[in-house]
Amino acid sequence: METTRHDETSALAPAGLAAVGEIVVADALSGRHGSNRSRAGNRQLDADTDQEAVMAWLARFADSPNTLANARREAERLLLWSLTERSKPLSSLAHEDLLIYRRFLANPQPAERWVMAPGRKAGRRDPRWRPFAGPLSEASIRQSMVVLNSMMSWLVEAGYLAGNPLSLSRTRRKAPPPRVVRFLEGDLWEAVRQTILALPRVTPRQRAVYARARWLFSLMFLGGLRISEVVRNGMAKFFVRSDPRSGEQRWWLQATGKGDKERLIPATTELMVELMSYRRSLELSDLPQASEPSPLVFPVAWRRSASSVSAWPEPLTRSAIHGILKEVFALAAEQWRRSGRGDAQAEKLEAASAHWLRHTAGSAMSNQIDLKYVRDTLGHVSIATTSIYVHGEDDARHDAVSGAHRMSWDAVGSARQA
Repeated sequence: METTRHDETSALAPAGLAAVGEIVVADALSGRHGSNRSRAGNRQLDADTDQEAVMAWLARFADSPNTLANARREAERLLLWSLTERSKPLSSLAHEDLLIYRRFLANPQPAERWVMAPGRKAGRRDPRWRPFAGPLSEASIRQSMVVLNSMMSWLVEAGYLAGNPLSLSRTRRKAPPPRVVRFLEGDLWEAVRQTILALPRVTPRQRAVYARARWLFSLMFLGGLRISEVVRNGMAKFFVRSDPRSGEQRWWLQATGKGDKERLIPATTELMVELMSYRRSLELSDLPQASEPSPLVFPVAWRRSASSVSAWPEPLTRSAIHGILKEVFALAAEQWRRSGRGDAQAEKLEAASAHWLRHTAGSAMSNQIDLKYVRDTLGHVSIATTSIYVHGEDDARHDAVSGAHRMSWDAVGSARQA
């Protein structure tokens, strides 16, 4: 029994998920007995044929029309090519077949079978429709192979295929993450702290501005928090826990961070002192209660004596937190310029933001603490991400190379004169 080909392209005519399933294929090419079919007992699909398996993969994109259209196009092209040009079911394709297919994408031949005639684009139900408008660019070929690799990997994971023939393809080595440059060196960070300490504290409002700025910078630097984490977490996230070995009590901040992931941030003694000082300025108890619905940072005008217990303020917005930080950085830059220490560093202070503060915290910790502790405190998935903060080793290496590896032009000139 032979594959029914009406014209290979017309088998794809109907649009939608059913398009792949309506290609009429002889049983020998259906994939029921494909050489790459998984024989293990871990199948998670009911699919018996390649078409059914591909349709199951496509069904994952039903709620994303653009993604579905792109995935369907690439799957249909490969499925038709496999049946028509290689006389193989998709589940029998080997690595070498996929290398040939990649070259085919750069020049689909025979053109009358695969390439749309110039002029008005024909609809999918039109007998003049073809899968290609012409040769694909290198970028389009790469994208096509990425989609097909995803499909093959999913079919392996689902227990339909024994292996992914595309996984053997050469992949580009990922470049190491760049070192962070948007952080404040020691002298600039000291300038920021001095700026906060120099804020006026004559009127009640000035004292409130000072207390909030000091607390916010302490929280973000000592905890390494993102600006979004300051907004979405409250003071009730602070809790105390006893060390089961020593019985020592330690404070922690359980923060919900990026991707809704929870992490425990050590609330150091210094951070807890700053928290209590800030809460006193708000006329609150030194430590928050577990059920207290208070934000981490309060509006300047809020005081408990002027509010009912139930009238806790809403968390400040991201833009509000950003504005507080930028005001301090701008003031530090202005004072830096007044001291005559140069515009370049002042411009760096002006450019600083919440993320600079997080990077500054990461850099400071990484020069003194085991990287795995820094990783967990900052909420990084990989320690490779944390390593971008390691500036101290680079500086030491720079000093060592500078001291020993020289051209010594001056020494050469002196020897010649002698």
